[in-house]
Amino acid sequence: MRVGVIDVGSNTTRLLVASAGSGGVVPIDKAKVRLSLGEEIERFGAVSDVHVAAAAKAVRNMADIARSERVESLDVFLTAPGRQAANSAQLVAALSRAAGVRARVLSKEEEGTLAYRGAVLTADVALPERIAVCDIGGASTEIAVGSPGSDPAWIESVDLGSVRLTTRGGDLRAGAAAAFAGVTPPQVEAALAVGGSARAARRLVGPELGPAELAEAIEIAATKAPRQLSRRYGVDRARAEIVPAGLALLAEVQALLGVPLHVCSGGIREGAVLASLDALAA
Repeated sequence: MRVGVIDVGSNTTRLLVASAGSGGVVPIDKAKVRLSLGEEIERFGAVSDVHVAAAAKAVRNMADIARSERVESLDVFLTAPGRQAANSAQLVAALSRAAGVRARVLSKEEEGTLAYRGAVLTADVALPERIAVCDIGGASTEIAVGSPGSDPAWIESVDLGSVRLTTRGGDLRAGAAAAFAGVTPPQVEAALAVGGSARAARRLVGPELGPAELAEAIEIAATKAPRQLSRRYGVDRARAEIVPAGLALLAEVQALLGVPLHVCSGGIREGAVLASLDALAA
Protein backbone atom coordinates (compact mmCIF):
# COMPACT_ATOMS: atom_id res chain seq x y z
CA MET A 1 0.00 0.00 0.00
CA ARG A 2 1.62 3.22 -1.20
CA VAL A 3 0.73 6.75 -0.14
CA GLY A 4 2.05 10.18 -1.01
CA VAL A 5 2.31 13.36 1.03
CA ILE A 6 3.22 16.83 -0.20
CA ASP A 7 4.41 19.17 2.53
CA VAL A 8 4.24 22.87 1.57
CA GLY A 9 6.48 24.57 4.10
CA SER A 10 7.88 28.04 4.61
CA ASN A 11 11.27 27.24 3.09
CA THR A 12 10.83 24.08 1.03
CA THR A 13 8.03 22.07 -0.56
CA ARG A 14 8.67 18.33 -0.36
CA LEU A 15 7.15 15.11 -1.62
CA LEU A 16 7.41 11.75 0.09
CA VAL A 17 5.99 8.58 -1.44
CA ALA A 18 6.21 5.64 0.95
CA SER A 19 4.70 2.35 1.98
CA ALA A 20 4.40 0.41 5.21
CA GLY A 21 7.20 -2.00 6.08
CA SER A 22 8.29 -4.13 9.01
CA GLY A 23 10.40 -1.27 10.33
CA GLY A 24 7.76 1.39 9.80
CA VAL A 25 7.70 3.66 6.75
CA VAL A 26 9.63 2.61 3.63
CA PRO A 27 10.49 5.57 1.32
CA ILE A 28 9.86 4.97 -2.39
CA ASP A 29 10.32 8.40 -3.96
CA LYS A 30 11.16 11.93 -2.85
CA ALA A 31 11.33 15.40 -4.36
CA LYS A 32 11.87 18.93 -3.10
CA VAL A 33 11.68 22.50 -4.37
CA ARG A 34 12.83 25.56 -2.44
CA LEU A 35 10.21 28.33 -2.61
CA SER A 36 10.95 30.51 0.47
CA LEU A 37 7.31 31.39 1.04
CA GLY A 38 8.09 32.27 4.65
CA GLU A 39 10.48 35.07 3.66
CA GLU A 40 7.85 36.70 1.48
CA ILE A 41 5.20 36.38 4.19
CA GLU A 42 7.58 37.90 6.75
CA ARG A 43 8.35 40.86 4.49
CA PHE A 44 4.95 41.54 2.94
CA GLY A 45 2.37 39.56 4.92
CA ALA A 46 1.20 37.55 1.91
CA VAL A 47 2.40 35.35 -0.95
CA SER A 48 2.74 37.12 -4.28
CA ASP A 49 0.93 35.88 -7.39
CA VAL A 50 4.30 34.86 -8.82
CA HIS A 51 5.08 32.63 -5.85
CA VAL A 52 1.54 31.25 -5.68
CA ALA A 53 2.04 30.15 -9.30
CA ALA A 54 5.49 28.71 -8.49
CA ALA A 55 4.09 26.76 -5.54
CA ALA A 56 1.24 25.45 -7.69
CA LYS A 57 3.69 24.31 -10.38
CA ALA A 58 5.83 22.49 -7.81
CA VAL A 59 2.80 20.77 -6.27
CA ARG A 60 1.44 19.78 -9.72
CA ASN A 61 4.76 18.17 -10.64
CA MET A 62 4.97 16.35 -7.32
CA ALA A 63 1.40 15.12 -7.60
CA ASP A 64 2.25 13.72 -11.04
CA ILE A 65 5.26 11.91 -9.57
CA ALA A 66 3.13 10.47 -6.78
CA ARG A 67 0.48 9.21 -9.20
CA SER A 68 3.16 7.68 -11.41
CA GLU A 69 4.08 5.63 -8.34
CA ARG A 70 0.44 4.47 -8.13
CA VAL A 71 -0.28 5.83 -4.68
CA GLU A 72 -3.60 4.94 -3.09
CA SER A 73 -3.91 8.33 -1.42
CA LEU A 74 -2.32 11.76 -1.76
CA ASP A 75 -2.26 14.20 1.15
CA VAL A 76 -1.32 17.81 0.35
CA PHE A 77 -0.90 20.09 3.33
CA LEU A 78 0.47 23.50 4.22
CA THR A 79 2.18 24.27 7.50
CA ALA A 80 2.93 27.85 8.63
CA PRO A 81 2.33 29.48 5.19
CA GLY A 82 -1.30 28.38 5.37
CA ARG A 83 -1.71 29.90 8.81
CA GLN A 84 0.33 33.08 8.40
CA ALA A 85 -0.27 34.38 4.87
CA ALA A 86 -2.99 37.01 4.51
CA ASN A 87 -4.01 35.37 1.22
CA SER A 88 -3.87 31.79 2.46
CA ALA A 89 -7.28 31.01 0.93
CA GLN A 90 -5.93 31.93 -2.52
CA LEU A 91 -2.82 29.82 -1.95
CA VAL A 92 -4.81 26.80 -0.74
CA ALA A 93 -7.20 27.03 -3.70
CA ALA A 94 -4.33 27.19 -6.20
CA LEU A 95 -2.57 24.20 -4.66
CA SER A 96 -5.81 22.20 -4.57
CA ARG A 97 -6.35 22.77 -8.29
CA ALA A 98 -2.73 21.89 -9.04
CA ALA A 99 -2.76 18.69 -6.99
CA GLY A 100 -6.19 17.46 -8.06
CA VAL A 101 -7.05 16.89 -4.39
CA ARG A 102 -8.08 19.29 -1.67
CA ALA A 103 -5.08 20.83 0.06
CA ARG A 104 -5.42 21.45 3.79
CA VAL A 105 -3.84 23.76 6.33
CA LEU A 106 -2.42 22.00 9.37
CA SER A 107 -3.24 23.50 12.74
CA LYS A 108 -0.33 24.04 15.11
CA GLU A 109 -1.49 21.00 17.08
CA GLU A 110 -1.69 18.82 13.97
CA GLU A 111 1.77 19.92 12.83
CA GLY A 112 3.27 19.20 16.25
CA THR A 113 1.58 15.80 16.42
CA LEU A 114 2.73 14.68 12.97
CA ALA A 115 6.31 15.78 13.64
CA TYR A 116 6.20 13.93 16.97
CA ARG A 117 4.97 10.71 15.34
CA GLY A 118 7.60 10.90 12.61
CA ALA A 119 10.39 11.54 15.11
CA VAL A 120 9.41 8.63 17.35
CA LEU A 121 9.13 6.36 14.30
CA THR A 122 12.63 7.19 13.04
CA ALA A 123 14.50 7.61 16.34
CA ASP A 124 17.62 5.44 16.43
CA VAL A 125 18.09 5.68 20.20
CA ALA A 126 16.22 4.10 23.11
CA LEU A 127 13.42 6.39 24.27
CA PRO A 128 12.48 6.89 27.93
CA GLU A 129 8.94 7.38 29.22
CA ARG A 130 8.88 11.18 28.87
CA ILE A 131 10.21 12.80 25.70
CA ALA A 132 10.02 16.03 23.75
CA VAL A 133 10.16 16.55 20.00
CA CYS A 134 11.10 19.92 18.51
CA ASP A 135 10.57 20.82 14.87
CA ILE A 136 12.33 24.01 13.73
CA GLY A 137 10.56 25.05 10.55
CA GLY A 138 11.03 28.04 8.31
CA ALA A 139 8.33 30.19 9.92
CA SER A 140 7.31 28.38 13.10
CA THR A 141 8.73 26.08 15.76
CA GLU A 142 6.75 23.30 17.42
CA ILE A 143 7.59 21.53 20.67
CA ALA A 144 5.58 18.42 21.61
CA VAL A 145 5.90 16.43 24.84
CA GLY A 146 4.53 12.99 25.63
CA SER A 147 5.27 9.28 25.90
CA PRO A 148 6.66 7.34 22.90
CA GLY A 149 3.69 4.97 22.74
CA SER A 150 1.03 7.65 22.36
CA ASP A 151 0.37 11.05 20.83
CA PRO A 152 1.79 14.10 22.63
CA ALA A 153 0.00 15.40 25.69
CA TRP A 154 1.46 18.93 25.42
CA ILE A 155 2.14 20.98 22.28
CA GLU A 156 3.38 24.54 21.95
CA SER A 157 3.98 26.45 18.72
CA VAL A 158 5.89 29.70 18.32
CA ASP A 159 5.50 31.75 15.14
CA LEU A 160 9.22 32.01 14.47
CA GLY A 161 11.41 29.75 12.35
CA SER A 162 14.76 29.91 10.59
CA VAL A 163 13.51 31.82 7.54
CA ARG A 164 11.57 34.46 9.49
CA LEU A 165 14.41 34.95 11.98
CA THR A 166 16.95 35.30 9.17
CA THR A 167 14.74 37.87 7.45
CA ARG A 168 14.46 39.92 10.66
CA GLY A 169 18.23 39.90 11.20
CA GLY A 170 19.89 41.49 14.21
CA ASP A 171 20.94 39.45 17.23
CA LEU A 172 19.61 36.01 16.34
CA ARG A 173 19.92 34.48 19.79
CA ALA A 174 18.17 37.46 21.39
CA GLY A 175 15.38 37.18 18.83
CA ALA A 176 14.98 33.48 19.58
CA ALA A 177 14.98 34.09 23.33
CA ALA A 178 12.29 36.76 23.04
CA ALA A 179 10.05 34.46 21.00
CA PHE A 180 10.25 31.68 23.60
CA ALA A 181 10.07 33.91 26.67
CA GLY A 182 6.61 32.70 27.68
CA VAL A 183 7.10 29.01 26.88
CA THR A 184 7.51 26.60 29.80
CA PRO A 185 7.57 22.98 28.59
CA PRO A 186 7.01 20.04 30.96
CA GLN A 187 10.07 18.27 32.27
CA VAL A 188 11.39 15.52 29.97
CA GLU A 189 14.05 12.82 30.10
CA ALA A 190 15.11 13.04 26.44
CA ALA A 191 14.43 15.16 23.37
CA LEU A 192 14.39 14.59 19.62
CA ALA A 193 14.90 17.21 16.91
CA VAL A 194 13.55 17.10 13.37
CA GLY A 195 13.56 19.43 10.37
CA GLY A 196 16.12 20.99 8.07
CA SER A 197 17.89 23.04 10.74
CA ALA A 198 18.42 19.96 12.91
CA ARG A 199 19.75 17.96 9.97
CA ALA A 200 22.14 20.81 9.10
CA ALA A 201 23.38 20.91 12.69
CA ARG A 202 24.00 17.16 12.53
CA ARG A 203 26.27 17.71 9.53
CA LEU A 204 28.29 20.28 11.48
CA VAL A 205 28.72 18.58 14.86
CA GLY A 206 26.94 15.21 14.90
CA PRO A 207 23.51 13.93 15.96
CA GLU A 208 23.69 14.82 19.67
CA LEU A 209 23.06 18.52 20.27
CA GLY A 210 23.88 19.56 23.81
CA PRO A 211 25.03 23.05 24.87
CA ALA A 212 28.66 22.41 23.89
CA GLU A 213 27.79 20.97 20.48
CA LEU A 214 25.38 23.78 19.68
CA ALA A 215 27.92 26.39 20.75
CA GLU A 216 30.44 24.76 18.42
CA ALA A 217 27.91 24.69 15.56
CA ILE A 218 27.05 28.35 16.11
CA GLU A 219 30.76 29.22 16.03
CA ILE A 220 31.23 27.28 12.78
CA ALA A 221 28.27 29.01 11.15
CA ALA A 222 29.51 32.41 12.34
CA THR A 223 32.98 31.96 10.88
CA LYS A 224 32.15 30.20 7.61
CA ALA A 225 30.39 31.68 4.61
CA PRO A 226 27.34 29.78 3.30
CA ARG A 227 29.42 28.57 0.35
CA GLN A 228 32.00 27.11 2.75
CA LEU A 229 29.30 25.41 4.84
CA SER A 230 27.98 23.83 1.69
CA ARG A 231 31.34 22.66 0.34
CA ARG A 232 32.96 21.52 3.58
CA TYR A 233 29.99 20.09 5.47
CA GLY A 234 27.57 19.16 2.69
CA VAL A 235 24.87 21.57 3.85
CA ASP A 236 22.45 22.44 1.05
CA ARG A 237 23.50 25.82 -0.39
CA ALA A 238 20.10 27.42 0.17
CA ARG A 239 19.88 25.92 3.67
CA ALA A 240 23.31 27.32 4.54
CA GLU A 241 21.92 30.85 4.25
CA ILE A 242 19.52 30.26 7.16
CA VAL A 243 21.64 27.89 9.28
CA PRO A 244 22.70 30.56 11.83
CA ALA A 245 19.08 31.36 12.64
CA GLY A 246 18.15 27.68 12.81
CA LEU A 247 21.00 27.04 15.24
CA ALA A 248 19.94 29.95 17.43
CA LEU A 249 16.44 28.48 17.66
CA LEU A 250 17.79 24.99 18.39
CA ALA A 251 19.98 26.39 21.15
CA GLU A 252 17.02 28.19 22.70
CA VAL A 253 14.82 25.08 22.63
CA GLN A 254 17.62 22.93 24.05
CA ALA A 255 18.10 25.37 26.93
CA LEU A 256 14.35 25.33 27.63
CA LEU A 257 14.16 21.54 27.68
CA GLY A 258 17.38 21.08 29.66
CA VAL A 259 18.42 17.89 27.85
CA PRO A 260 20.42 17.28 24.65
CA LEU A 261 18.53 17.13 21.36
CA HIS A 262 19.02 13.95 19.31
CA VAL A 263 18.53 14.52 15.58
CA CYS A 264 16.16 12.11 13.80
CA SER A 265 16.01 11.34 10.10
CA GLY A 266 12.21 11.59 9.91
CA GLY A 267 9.61 14.13 10.91
CA ILE A 268 6.34 15.61 9.76
CA ARG A 269 6.14 13.81 6.40
CA GLU A 270 6.76 10.39 7.95
CA GLY A 271 4.09 11.20 10.52
CA ALA A 272 1.69 12.16 7.74
CA VAL A 273 2.43 8.91 5.90
CA LEU A 274 1.59 6.97 9.06
CA ALA A 275 -1.68 8.87 9.37
CA SER A 276 -2.59 8.12 5.72
CA LEU A 277 -1.74 4.44 6.12
CA ASP A 278 -3.85 4.25 9.30
CA ALA A 279 -6.78 5.90 7.53
CA LEU A 280 -6.59 3.46 4.61
CA ALA A 281 -6.42 0.49 6.97
CA ALA A 282 -9.42 1.64 9.04
